[in-house]
Amino acid sequence: LWRDLHAMWQYAFMQHAFEAGTVVAVVAGLVGYFVVMRRLSFAAHALSHAGFEGAAGAVLVGLNPLTGLLAFTSIGGLAMAALGKRAASRDVQIGTVLAFMLGLGVLFISLYKGYATEAYSLLFGEILGISRGDVIVTLLVGVLLVAAVGLFFRRLLFASLDEDVAEARGVSIAGTGIIFMLLIAVATSIAVQVVGVLLIFALMVTPAAIAQRLARRPGQGVLLSVAIALVATWFGLFISYYAPYPVSFFITSFVFGLYMVVRLLVPNV
Repeated sequence: LWRDLHAMWQYAFMQHAFEAGTVVAVVAGLVGYFVVMRRLSFAAHALSHAGFEGAAGAVLVGLNPLTGLLAFTSIGGLAMAALGKRAASRDVQIGTVLAFMLGLGVLFISLYKGYATEAYSLLFGEILGISRGDVIVTLLVGVLLVAAVGLFFRRLLFASLDEDVAEARGVSIAGTGIIFMLLIAVATSIAVQVVGVLLIFALMVTPAAIAQRLARRPGQGVLLSVAIALVATWFGLFISYYAPYPVSFFITSFVFGLYMVVRLLVPNV
């Protein structure tokens, strides 16, 4: 195993993939735990699709697809938070914003006359094509996200457990919702590099769902969610080095299999 790992790390593209994948897994596991706790899985899914529309728009005007992806996920997150104050009752607002974003995506793709390879690669992820510059950007964004979650951890946890009590104690539910939707937007933007728009649940939701079922305390749940996301990402990269199949397939298969085992063997408490 050590010899295989040493041989794998001789290649720059594998080094970049492990480095970026590690950062993304930590961020996805951390933010994803609150996504599951606040019942906002649909929001994470919707923002990932909004990001693809932003990437398509960026390609249309000659910009980096990740620039458009981040812009659209941020705008979409702000719109969803502004239209619905309560996290648990935003399905209609999220669906409305998603439908509008999808319409824009169709327009952008129809206007673009070439083949938007960079934008389409975001659908399923392109972690093995990440450059050194992408790793640095991912690391900087990841550090900022972890710092932001740490800064608002108590407020997010309080509002996630019981919004009514949190509001009665002076916590701004609307403000917390806006902050958290922006955190989801940025986390989604960097996570699509690993698993892509269509498979965002693999890192943003499934590890957190497993952790929530196993952990007894929120702190334990966050750590377990991050650990599962890390193991899944490393496992996917290691297996893909030997098998000619997408990394995202192995990541999603690992977390889905683990979720099914936990679901069957661990009672929901």
